[in-house]
Amino acid sequence: MNISRRRFTKIAGLATVGTIVSSKAVWAANSKTLKVGLIGCGDRGTGAAEQALQADPNVIFCAMADAFSDQLEKSYASLKQKFGDKVQVAENNKYVGLDAFQRLIDSDVDVVLLAAPPAFRPDHLEAAVNAGKHIFCEKPFAVDAPGLRRVIAAAEKSKAKELALVSGFCWRYHVPKRKTFNRVLDGQIGEILTAEATYNTGELWYRERQNAWSDMEYQLRNWLYYNWLSGDHIVEQAIHSIDLFSWAMGDIAPVKISGTGGRQKRTDKKFGNIYDHFGVTYEYANGSKAYFFCRQQAGTSPSYAVELAGTDGRCKVNCRTGLHEISGRNSWRYDDETKFTDENAYKKSKVKNMYQQQHDELFESIRNGQPINDGEWMTRSNLLALAGRMAAYTGQTISYDQALASEEVLFPKNISWDTKYELPVAIPGVTKFK
Repeated sequence: MNISRRRFTKIAGLATVGTIVSSKAVWAANSKTLKVGLIGCGDRGTGAAEQALQADPNVIFCAMADAFSDQLEKSYASLKQKFGDKVQVAENNKYVGLDAFQRLIDSDVDVVLLAAPPAFRPDHLEAAVNAGKHIFCEKPFAVDAPGLRRVIAAAEKSKAKELALVSGFCWRYHVPKRKTFNRVLDGQIGEILTAEATYNTGELWYRERQNAWSDMEYQLRNWLYYNWLSGDHIVEQAIHSIDLFSWAMGDIAPVKISGTGGRQKRTDKKFGNIYDHFGVTYEYANGSKAYFFCRQQAGTSPSYAVELAGTDGRCKVNCRTGLHEISGRNSWRYDDETKFTDENAYKKSKVKNMYQQQHDELFESIRNGQPINDGEWMTRSNLLALAGRMAAYTGQTISYDQALASEEVLFPKNISWDTKYELPVAIPGVTKFK
């Protein structure tokens, strides 16, 4: 990035890593069977567990943690049915409650899958790194800058401890996109002048309130709609598109970020305090700009794509249809997908599932003693999403440095089932940057 590594580290306030014991000695004593534990047993967590169980022939699934027992048991039943004896979760290794994550990490698992709501990720990641576990960490990794700075520190520590840390940015493990963006990074469309990215989708799930639920349980069960839990949908979901254009542009830091957003359609109280659309512009030191738009509105046209315009051509990547194409001086198209013209055909293609690819590479890296560590670039993409939200919420143009140094805390400490906590809907021009 054009912000130096030293400066990035200084702003993040990283502590010096002290005496660290290499994880290789641990693995020598456990080289045959890798024990996997899951923190966060929703659909994405269950999917990650499935991929982990298929990634290596000698893996067992032996611990689960979730705030809710019903969610844990549903996940367990699904995994047990699919994988039989590879799922060996004893009753005393099913951890339930807001402190369940620490009890799982204190067990003898070798690899942890972090898939709880994003606000909890800094706590979970720090604990996993301190305990010397290899990690799959679903995106995003923090909902505010103070949380992200903790993640940056934990990621640095994981690298020093030679721990694997694979992020949930699945497209970075997608072979067609790797081949496409490698060509872009090699200069095949020249210097990038503009980038356009979208993540426009419909509305997502919602869980009706039950009489026995406290206010906190209701919010945790509907965590998508509270920015202090999810980061808002620009951070929780649309961050994938932000990561895509950042990757294609070499993970260079922008110098200015401006944006807008609001609630046009999802105005009901059940949708918490998040927006239903964002528009953000990222401006770079060389004058190039990236234009990003996302929305979650039912009945609207979908779009999930990145288009880059360079001095020698264009690059188009469509995550819905599977188009990966370069036009101009070095025209090229990913061969295996030239026949796909619609989303359904692409979904039925033989291109390897990127979620599985992530876990295959994670476990292979553990086995060969060369653990993958995504920590540096994954936190930068998270920061771009946070900066976009900050700019949209406040209506102010902010710098990358300001976003990283922000002191705004969305996620409170020491929540309990009786905690009452609400944040207002942000209003551009009224909400202040902190």
